[in-house]
Amino acid sequence: MIRILTARDAQSLIQRKTIRLEEAELAVMPILTDIRERGDAALLEYARKFDRFEGESVRVHVTGSLEPDFRRAVELAADNIRAYAQAQLPKEWFVDHADGRRLGQIVRPLDAMGAYVPAGRYPLPSTVLMTVIPAQVAGVPTICVACPNPSVEILGIAHLLGVTHMFRMGGAQAIAALAYGTETVPKVDRIVGPGNIYVAAAKKLLAGEVGIDFVAGPTEIVVIAADGNPRWIAADLLAQAEHDVDASAILLTTSRSLAEAVAVAVEEQLASLPTAHVARASIDNNGAIVVTDSLDQAIEISNALAPEHLALHDGSLLARIRHAGAVFVGSSSPEAAGDYVSGPNHVLPTSGAARVRGGLSAADFVKVIAVQELSREGIRRLTPAIAKLARAEGLEAHARSAEVRGHD
Repeated sequence: MIRILTARDAQSLIQRKTIRLEEAELAVMPILTDIRERGDAALLEYARKFDRFEGESVRVHVTGSLEPDFRRAVELAADNIRAYAQAQLPKEWFVDHADGRRLGQIVRPLDAMGAYVPAGRYPLPSTVLMTVIPAQVAGVPTICVACPNPSVEILGIAHLLGVTHMFRMGGAQAIAALAYGTETVPKVDRIVGPGNIYVAAAKKLLAGEVGIDFVAGPTEIVVIAADGNPRWIAADLLAQAEHDVDASAILLTTSRSLAEAVAVAVEEQLASLPTAHVARASIDNNGAIVVTDSLDQAIEISNALAPEHLALHDGSLLARIRHAGAVFVGSSSPEAAGDYVSGPNHVLPTSGAARVRGGLSAADFVKVIAVQELSREGIRRLTPAIAKLARAEGLEAHARSAEVRGHD
């Protein structure tokens, strides 16, 4: 049964597990080097070794159809994701100042992006929607999808979205191919999407060579509820736990009676859950119900955790949330809605990364470029300050580059 703890007893439990990538990094380093030096030849060797690939090229001809009911669900999700992504895009703007400065910004898409779509225990066709659509909204011209074993649904969604660059490759070799480029795989500017520990290690090592979203660890949810339907809360905890034996599902509540009712509901639902073999291990190893002294204490714990998903049953607490990948407000907002169809992205920071950034968005696929234009009067007004600051730093040529415009 899921543990019920006091806030004091739970301190060691809620200490975030550090992502240990050292061993995985050592394993993937030779793969990255090999792909960089030998390109397609190395990529095919690793695809055959790790992905059971038997073809002559990792390039996939993207075609397929979707069962009608599934297609309708996909189209609803795609419409909502696209609308949300469009609202996220930064805007271009210019302002003319009276002192002769014209300042603004332009927004330009990346040239190419790569989406990693897992296909291990659970193939994730929804990840195609969540990674490709924001890039399309941003205007990225070259969109690549890497998947070690694309399912019928993954292929059908890729075809529906118009993806033309799809590659049957997974693991560190896929990340390396996208980062360095090969004879078959285009070099991309940013790689996004979830993956296993070897994918995470490869992304970490190649950050700088290529842009990444974040180094992801096991998925996680925190629920804050002073009251509510125990069956609903238990279902939300299990929805996260079934992802992975390392997933984390935590309820923070001020109610001991709710804690006990949720613990019973978790057991009842595990009994009939097809993924119970995974969810049970997750609940036993990483799950907890923490009875806090107050909602203030619950919020403090949640902000310290910076969870990937935060279910907040009382919307009035939202203003006090500082760190979370995504927030689900109200008891009628299950995390599964965000995983699929409500609109916001499900590619979210884990392992405390929500302290510094939110989830994947269309803004990740554009560059905001500053623009400045000075009139003759504008540079004349600024020159004394430019020269003073430049000479304070010992950069005489900087000072002269402004002053010369006042003499010629």
